[in-house]
Amino acid sequence: MDIYMAAAAFLAYVIKGMCGFANTLVFGTVMSFRADNIDISPTELILGYPSNVIIAYKERKSLSVKVWFPLSCLVIAGAVPGVFFLKNGDTSLVKIFFGFVVVFIGGEMLWRDHGSRKQKTSPALLGLIGLLSGLLCGLFGIGALLAAYIGRTTDNNQAFRGNLCIVFLIENTFRILLYSLSGILTIAVWIQAFKMMPVMLVGLLCGMLLSKRVPEKAVRRSVIILLIASGAALIINNLNIN
Repeated sequence: MDIYMAAAAFLAYVIKGMCGFANTLVFGTVMSFRADNIDISPTELILGYPSNVIIAYKERKSLSVKVWFPLSCLVIAGAVPGVFFLKNGDTSLVKIFFGFVVVFIGGEMLWRDHGSRKQKTSPALLGLIGLLSGLLCGLFGIGALLAAYIGRTTDNNQAFRGNLCIVFLIENTFRILLYSLSGILTIAVWIQAFKMMPVMLVGLLCGMLLSKRVPEKAVRRSVIILLIASGAALIINNLNIN
C-alpha cells in the first residue's frame, strides 16, 4: 500500500465525515505534489462514492427534494464541459479562477453567518453557483461550490450533510459514466481505489464520530473556513505551477 496516498485518504475522509465535503480538496491538494489531476480525480471519485452513500443514508430524514434535485440537474449540466476540459485542456488557469470564486463565496458566507437571521439568496445566483459547481466537479471533483449552495438553502448540519452528499452521489454516478466513456477511468484506477477503501472507511468513521462531539455552529464555521482555505490552496498551488 502507498503510505503517502493512505495518509492523504485518511485525512481527507476524517474531514468528509465531519463536514460532508472537502475530501477531494484535501486529497487532491496532498496528492498534487506527486500526480496530475487526470490521475487524481478518477481515483478519488471511486474512493469517495461509498462515503456519499453512507452519509446520505444516515441523514436521509433531513433530505429535501427541493434542495437536491434542481442542484443535481445544474451540476450534471456543468459536468459535461468540465470532463472535456479535464481530458483536453490546460486547467491551471481555470483552477486559479475557481479558487478566487470559492474564496469570495466563502467570505460572503462567513459574513452572512455573523448575521442574526438567514437571508434569502436570489434564484439567479443559486443557478449560477449550481452550474459553476458542475464545471468544477467535472474538472476536479471538487464540491466547494456545492457546499456554498447548500449552505444557503439548509438550516442545520444534518440537512447540509445529507443533501450535499445525495447531490454528490448523483453527480458521481454521472461522472463515472463520463470518465469511463472518455477513457479517463481505467481498470488500474479501480484497483488503486479499492486498495484505499479500508483507509477511507476508517477515516470516515472517525470524522462522523467527531461530528457528534462538535457543536453544530462550530462545524458550520469550519465548513466556511475550509471553503476559504481550499480556494486559497487552489490559487497558490497553480500560481506555483505557472
